[in-house]
Amino acid sequence: MDKFIVKGGKKMRGTVNVFGSKNVATKLLVAACLTDEEIVIENLPLISDVLIMIEIVRHLGGEAKIIDHKLKIRMNKFLSEKISLEKAAEIRPSFMFLAPLLARKKVAIIPNPGGCRIGARPIDRVIDGLKQMGVKIKYESKDGYFHALAPDGLKGTSYKFVKSTHTGTETMILAATNAKGKTILENAGQEPEIDELIALLNRMGGKIKRDTQNPRRIEIDGVRKLHGAKFIIAPDRNEIVTFACAALATRGDIFIENITKKGIEEFLELFEKIGGHYEEKNKGIRFYYKGKLKAQDVTTGYYPGFMTDWQGPWSVVMLKSEGTSILHERVYENRFTYVEDINKMGAEIELFNPQVKDPKKYYNFNYKDGKNFFHAARITGPKELHNAILNIYDLRAGATLVLAALAAQGESVLLGIEHLDRGYEEFDKRLKKLGANIKRVKEEIYE
Repeated sequence: MDKFIVKGGKKMRGTVNVFGSKNVATKLLVAACLTDEEIVIENLPLISDVLIMIEIVRHLGGEAKIIDHKLKIRMNKFLSEKISLEKAAEIRPSFMFLAPLLARKKVAIIPNPGGCRIGARPIDRVIDGLKQMGVKIKYESKDGYFHALAPDGLKGTSYKFVKSTHTGTETMILAATNAKGKTILENAGQEPEIDELIALLNRMGGKIKRDTQNPRRIEIDGVRKLHGAKFIIAPDRNEIVTFACAALATRGDIFIENITKKGIEEFLELFEKIGGHYEEKNKGIRFYYKGKLKAQDVTTGYYPGFMTDWQGPWSVVMLKSEGTSILHERVYENRFTYVEDINKMGAEIELFNPQVKDPKKYYNFNYKDGKNFFHAARITGPKELHNAILNIYDLRAGATLVLAALAAQGESVLLGIEHLDRGYEEFDKRLKKLGANIKRVKEEIYE
């Protein structure tokens, strides 16, 4: 296993690029399996989550060839309707292969999905919708698989999500694209990543539109057959926010190339409120520190709110701000795995559960799954952080601890960086370009 060694205390300065969105790339690979023709995807991030999804496609019978950051993929014929437990345990979007398997083979055997352990992330919201589309599905605890059948094919339906769900919305869209008749989704997710999936499916011949008057309503007219297409993935919003937070946390100045404000407006508003500065120029955005930062409260939510994936890196900025800030997590029940390690570095973060009216309705996760976790952090700053040995438990917590190490004095060691490789391509190399003293080394294993 690899680890990072980071000598902190340096201001991050310079120009950096970001790769295509992880949360788009993994879903487009599933969409590509809805047709027997070739799909070409450009600006593909070469991260472990994407590579695992490609392995699953190949295992199911597809062909996939990567040239630089361009992928040519074709599922001429499914040779298997079953995904291995090992691969599914590594990545959550593996569950989404239900849609193309049911559409083309009328049968799917899918394991309970894995991914970062940031919460239960229930798939019941997807299963209920698929059942309305004519799918017979049950979970067998003996083998750990969902067994799904669509004996008469998929049929259109009207379905309203109880709570907003990004992946649930995408799975239902994928299933409805080839279904018989019209499907209407209510209370659907609004994330830009969902719209990118819709854009590819429409380019493949799908008939999907989001209601402009009610953007949480999506209509899908099922089509019999989809065809090949080409698509370029937009820059990853989470990478943009990570580097922007690095600029403030280290009192630096970072220019991110080839990005726009689209999809990060909520973040930019808070970035300015806390005392950060940014400017659009030369087909990119410059993020820079100019003076003292002041405490600001923030609550995460589904789009167009402040994303749950941003709260970890943002907490490091809050630690550098004067006063006490409250960070309230509403989307996932277990998103503060980084707090214990940052507190070892001299931070003052207190976890607690705020008093809220009707928590079952207020939180986007199933509240019964979150009763044993804290959902908010009280962060007091400014704090001078020092070095420590840090353990990474999930992807965004990993980015958080890297930023903390960069902002700290002394040499820190970060373990579990395989979680970072799931979502950040060459993270250490890009940080080095900005002046970071970071190196990747093999972790010694003793018998």
